[in-house]
Amino acid sequence: MIKPDNLQESKYYKWLLVALLWVVALLNYLDRQMLSTMKPSMQIDIAELQTAENFGILMAIFLWIYGLMSPVSGMIADKINRKWLIIMSLFVWSAVTYFMGYATTFSQLKWLRGIMGVSEAVYIPAALSLIADFHDSKTRSLAVGIHMTGLYMGQALGGFGATVAATYSWQLTFHWFGIAGIVYSAILIFFLRENRRKIYNNELAQSASLPVFKGLSVLLSNISFWVILFYFAVPSLPGWAAKNWLPTLFSESLHIDMSQAGPLSTITIAVSSFIGVIAGGLLSDKWVQRNIRGRVYTSAIGTFLMIPSLLLLGFGNTLETLLVSAFLFGIGFGMFDANNMPILCQFVPARYRATAYGLMNMTGVFFGAFITDFLGKSTDAGNLGRDFGVMAIVVLFILIIQLTFLKPKAHDFSD
Repeated sequence: MIKPDNLQESKYYKWLLVALLWVVALLNYLDRQMLSTMKPSMQIDIAELQTAENFGILMAIFLWIYGLMSPVSGMIADKINRKWLIIMSLFVWSAVTYFMGYATTFSQLKWLRGIMGVSEAVYIPAALSLIADFHDSKTRSLAVGIHMTGLYMGQALGGFGATVAATYSWQLTFHWFGIAGIVYSAILIFFLRENRRKIYNNELAQSASLPVFKGLSVLLSNISFWVILFYFAVPSLPGWAAKNWLPTLFSESLHIDMSQAGPLSTITIAVSSFIGVIAGGLLSDKWVQRNIRGRVYTSAIGTFLMIPSLLLLGFGNTLETLLVSAFLFGIGFGMFDANNMPILCQFVPARYRATAYGLMNMTGVFFGAFITDFLGKSTDAGNLGRDFGVMAIVVLFILIIQLTFLKPKAHDFSD
């Protein structure tokens, strides 16, 4: 039996790390998504939630704070022990989830959502950079892809918050999931490990001695990073569109009730995205051993698959067409999602990767906020399908940019 103290040295630990963080990723999305599904139960006790405007404010507070904190969180993760950063992040947002069960006013909910935005933003840059350090070029994309399935699962399970709330109460639902996260953060104290490789320790020591904003200046002077930044952000447009508006698109295009359109669209995307990240991870890890641009090409295949799927989603009007296009989109987005951090590792040294991913995360969230608002107006104007289709043109443009400019020279970039 492997003792906790010897986990770091075990050849299996790099996969145990992914398994441990998979649960954290699930809780990350589960806790943030529950609010949106439990609105009907909560508005009985908190009258302000009966208006869509106030509910939108709660969602917007989280997104804006989460986005703005992402690069700050990345800079912190590049300078201190990521184990404790991840544990602290999980503990705080789980405590926030727990205390949301005691909220009695709209003002209290706003403060709690703001704190959740800060604490959840800390997690992703730290977790992905930690996984990237433990996994070399032979397993990095698959490891990141498996971790991403935890986010997808959390998003899917968040929908069941309404079911639990209807059976018991929304207060107890927040309490139970909050307690689960707090307990799991205690478990991580014994099993989560920081990377102890010599190369990591050397780069951490160098990073700690550099000015706080040195990483930002290095990254923003790197042309390849700008390409990666926008290549990450532009597919986030259809990614967020699918998360927030695909059920509505299914409902309008097929003329079916939202109770049918919601599960139909979200389950299709969840299953296909799961297939995409695993397939994209396996293919990328194999391809990069033969061709240094293997990760770029794998991600490009995924991005390319989004183009016809967006056209079909936008202009299709049969059940078969929409299901096939949604399935194709999920596979493509999954292949794209599994390779963002591994591609980043080919252009950015280890000591700046959390900062880099924090910037990417911020840009993706802000693009997501833009497209969510834009498609809301588009829906009111009766143009939701058309504008879904138009996104294919934007994705094609960024795909050409990516293939033209992203030419890595190593599996792991170093100064």
